[in-house]
Amino acid sequence: MERVPAMTFTAPPRAGRREWIGLAVLALACLLYVMDLTVLHLAVPAISEDLRPSGTQLLWIIDIYGFMVAGFLVTMGTLGDRVGRRRLLLVGAAAFGLLSVLAAFSTSPEMLIASRALLGIAGATLAPSTLSLIFTMFQDPGQRARAIAVWISAFSAGSAIGPVFGGVLLEQFWWGSVFLLALPVMALLLVLGPIVLPEYRAPDAGRLDLPSAAMSLVAVLAAIFGLKQIAQDGPGVGAAAAIIVGVVVGVLFVRRQLMLPDPMIDLRLFRVPAFSASLVVNVLTIFVAVGYFLFVAQYLQLVLALSPLQAGLWSLPSALGFIVASNVAPRLIRLARPAYVIGSGLGVSAVGLALLTRVGGADGLAAVVAGSVVISLGLAPVLSLTTELIVGSAPPERAGAASGISETAAELGGALGISILGSLGVAMYRGEIAASLPAGVPDEAAAAVRDTLGGAVGVAAQLPADLGATVLGVARDAFVHGMQAAAAISALVAIAVAVLALALLRDVRSGGMVEEPGAEAEDRSGGEVEAEAAA
Repeated sequence: MERVPAMTFTAPPRAGRREWIGLAVLALACLLYVMDLTVLHLAVPAISEDLRPSGTQLLWIIDIYGFMVAGFLVTMGTLGDRVGRRRLLLVGAAAFGLLSVLAAFSTSPEMLIASRALLGIAGATLAPSTLSLIFTMFQDPGQRARAIAVWISAFSAGSAIGPVFGGVLLEQFWWGSVFLLALPVMALLLVLGPIVLPEYRAPDAGRLDLPSAAMSLVAVLAAIFGLKQIAQDGPGVGAAAAIIVGVVVGVLFVRRQLMLPDPMIDLRLFRVPAFSASLVVNVLTIFVAVGYFLFVAQYLQLVLALSPLQAGLWSLPSALGFIVASNVAPRLIRLARPAYVIGSGLGVSAVGLALLTRVGGADGLAAVVAGSVVISLGLAPVLSLTTELIVGSAPPERAGAASGISETAAELGGALGISILGSLGVAMYRGEIAASLPAGVPDEAAAAVRDTLGGAVGVAAQLPADLGATVLGVARDAFVHGMQAAAAISALVAIAVAVLALALLRDVRSGGMVEEPGAEAEDRSGGEVEAEAAA
């Protein structure tokens, strides 16, 4: 019998210098996207003094950007698949730069709110477009894992250096200067993007279904608004109504996708085990990460009385740990399957969260920094690998939509972390204040103390020295106890998610492929049949 040559498989093309330069440009865009979420908090006092917004207007100035980003992520990811991912990214970058100038020179609270809302829509083009372009540029699994690690690192770097750069600018210039950080980065993206970034448009892409886009916007915005209201004011009728509206519209959105010949989101993606399981793990990991960070940021400034710039500098070690661990993740999956890397990472983060439960009052800086570094080292590989599995499980023509789903799920996970863990911390804080607040505090001042730790710091400065010190000590102790409880719950959630990941992802290899029992034998059998046919 004639000998049949062994079957050969063509390895995916490897990225070259052009792709890696393109990745650097995409990483800069992601870094800026996150910085715009963080730097505004430092500018709030100056904005309040200059524009004189009401309390409600100030909340909208802070929140509207994140709301609009979350609402438009799925739509922009799907739109990129249809009109071209590079084209959408460049249009969004140009709009982001122009709107940053508009925000920087706003002359009224209404103008700044509108500018921030439009910035959110433009910002929603960045994350899904950059992530889906990475899957186009880096087809080799090893290179793609490293590229996603760099992409994840850019988000961490942005959250760390945003307060530092913002603090430096605010010490030298007016509050609008923080928005102008966008201009050089967006200019670089517009110049280099057409040269180093490839274009990709899904073959046979249909038109974007506008009713579906509107329904996804309403569903996401209503749900996140309700969760944020719970975090801010506790459970209430308005928050519950918003969440119910979000769920109902979300169900109607799903029904519409099932009936459309060319749906905005291919719901068959959720039947892919690697996709759905990784999405769940990613959401719960973001829940843990955002929930603990919410307390740490306040602890540094309101308990330890550090300036925003000092707090930003003390946040750098955890950001560096996150960057290092993100870039170690691709090497770890050469030694073990994603499930074991993800489970181990969550276990490490649980240890860091346990350290936070031991944080004391004014002498806990070392414990907070050490715990935050350990948490970052544990969570970074989890976020890198789950992101790769989510988008890598989707067909290439749906990578943009999968990226949008991934980013939207991250926003929902963050909102859940803030609302649930934040509400727990607020409840514990208010309960302890009610039981421990000393006599002699005026009723109006007592209400401010019970509201937030920030309110307590402001009230303490206006009271007589001894009474003010007592009030401040009680408020700080109450806040720390709430932080300890939230850290303990987050540690338990991290352990539970680790077990979940081991159970759901144990058969998934890097790249989203599922290894089924007997698959190797079937492959050999199929190869023998083809060989006999060729003979």
